[in-house]
Amino acid sequence: MHHIGYLLTDGFQVMGLATQTVFEYANKVAGEDFYALRNFSVAGGDVRSSLGMTIATLPVEQADHIDSWMVCGVGNPLESPSSQEERSFLQTTGQRARRIAAICTGGFVLAESGLLSKRRATTHWFFARDMQARFPDIQVEDDRIYIVDGAIWTSAGMTAGLDMALAMVGKDLGEDVARGVAHNLVMHQHRTGGQTQHSEMLSLAPKTDRIQNALNYARKNLMRPLTVEELAEEANLSPRQFSRVFTAETGLSPSKAIEGLRLEAARLMIEQSRHPLEVIARETGFRDRRHMREVFMRGYGVPPQSMRREVRA
Repeated sequence: MHHIGYLLTDGFQVMGLATQTVFEYANKVAGEDFYALRNFSVAGGDVRSSLGMTIATLPVEQADHIDSWMVCGVGNPLESPSSQEERSFLQTTGQRARRIAAICTGGFVLAESGLLSKRRATTHWFFARDMQARFPDIQVEDDRIYIVDGAIWTSAGMTAGLDMALAMVGKDLGEDVARGVAHNLVMHQHRTGGQTQHSEMLSLAPKTDRIQNALNYARKNLMRPLTVEELAEEANLSPRQFSRVFTAETGLSPSKAIEGLRLEAARLMIEQSRHPLEVIARETGFRDRRHMREVFMRGYGVPPQSMRREVRA
């Protein structure tokens, strides 16, 4: 049995506890009680979340035989630094646990404990620059879902903790079990650690349903050539009206937005499949592999081949 301890502190983000469901369903999919979970705090007793609800915890002095520690983040780590007791505990525990993971801003607790020194790490994008400024010996990668550096795991904000927990399940019980868990939790996709924290669809953020509908249509039909006339029809606008409204709502021309969607779709295929680059270019609507490379260089600064090597590494 693999014992997981959650380290909570006053003001912790409730979303961090959502990762417990991943391990719960891993037991169901695997058909055995592989994971056992308990909540801890330095002193034990009720711990108040940022939402105001309280969670009963055990004192860390009762934490025997914990294989993995999950450190939950707080709403603002700059205003709520970790306590000396937390840091001392993690410094000692770090020598014994199989792995220590930080969910969202929980990475600041590991950083303050010295556990991230000279390591790669990530955290919520909003606080990534603050982490790098405060801890210059950490290689902070602010555009990653999660990072594994030896026995230390760190994740980006909120839902990225679910992806990190799924990766742990995959490592412990195999990818088939991890996929089964993702399916049970109705997760749209099993995101890899190298995936960006930002979504092209979210960054476009249209203000009206008609533009959102056109974007949804485009995303589902990236393999085909997409014209302004076709998208305008989906939005029930004339092509001229569509271009004007689209640019006003998203800040991009329709062609630039579609290129961004193609780029994101291609990157996901590179990260999550073994399809040849020629196939990926065709499936995501680029003219050919060379065209896809040109767009990758503009968008990411690296060619698709380099990204694929990094993911495989």
